[in-house]
Amino acid sequence: MATKSLKARNNDIANTSRQMEILSNGIFADGELPTFAAKIKETNQFPLRPKKLEILQINLGYMCNQVCEHCHVDAGPDRKEIMTLDTMKQCLEVIQKTKAHTLDLTGGAPEMNPNFRWFVEEASKAGIKDFIVRSNLTIIRANKKYYDLPQFFKKHNVHVVSSMPHWTRGKTDKQRGDGVFDKSIKALQELNAVGYGLAGSDLKLDLVYNPSGAFLPGDQQALENDFKKALKDEFDIDFHSLFAITNLPISRFLDYLIASENYEDYMISLVDAYNPTAVKNVMCTNTLSISWDGWLFDCDFNQMLNLKVASKVKHIKDYNEELLQDRNIIINQHCYGCTAGAGSSCQGVVA
Repeated sequence: MATKSLKARNNDIANTSRQMEILSNGIFADGELPTFAAKIKETNQFPLRPKKLEILQINLGYMCNQVCEHCHVDAGPDRKEIMTLDTMKQCLEVIQKTKAHTLDLTGGAPEMNPNFRWFVEEASKAGIKDFIVRSNLTIIRANKKYYDLPQFFKKHNVHVVSSMPHWTRGKTDKQRGDGVFDKSIKALQELNAVGYGLAGSDLKLDLVYNPSGAFLPGDQQALENDFKKALKDEFDIDFHSLFAITNLPISRFLDYLIASENYEDYMISLVDAYNPTAVKNVMCTNTLSISWDGWLFDCDFNQMLNLKVASKVKHIKDYNEELLQDRNIIINQHCYGCTAGAGSSCQGVVA
């Protein structure tokens, strides 16, 4: 397992221009595979346009206590990009006025932002219907200052969405690092202890599954059933739903695909699994992504490729929901990951 981000290792894949070069050339440039734009034109879905805004997803920073091998954010302890208090205040102004019903805080590990708790406290006053924090679980056991996170989440009625690669130690630690599985299990048990994930509980606890290799996720409902049975039988853990998310060919996963000589085969499998029905509900059509420094993106994946929204309004300080709705969504070949099979989003399958 790597212990540093691609950026800290000076890996050329850390450069978004290099990633875009890879995604735009090769088998797509020579015509072996159709570009994503050409594919959605076949079903008269080009250009892709936003629908009603439902989700504001805010990235509080790329710092993380883990260095996962599939991470599209290239997060890690060495990443110093962190949202400032001033940018948080700009976000709060938008949260108080937005018509979106869901606020989704992500990272890195969002809890590592020094102003995370202040931001959650202030944002929770806005009356957003669904307030999500995406937690990697191990942060709860990272050191004593995070031990009370389950109680803090409960106090503010936060919907916890947690990464969990597998119900076995071997597969989890292979993807996320030694000891991650045991810390994750302990964190889940502590969330259950305060009422999260239990049948009938309003304290929502959902898990996220990413495949550990160059393949698409299996059926989401079947995976959820397997996770629920294994975690309940082995560790007496309960949770509500499981989201199966396809790994997109970005950042560390792109680096893995190239290093393992799986890039072309993986892209072929994504294109072959293309589902036009999934295009109708891709997350970029109902979501806006806000980066740690306040820039606006169609989705979290476009953020990691530095593909800002195609609008006069590009930064949170100039936010205008009406103007932002009148734009074309920026697409490229990575978008095949969200439209393969049953589709994929931060909320799981879309078709």
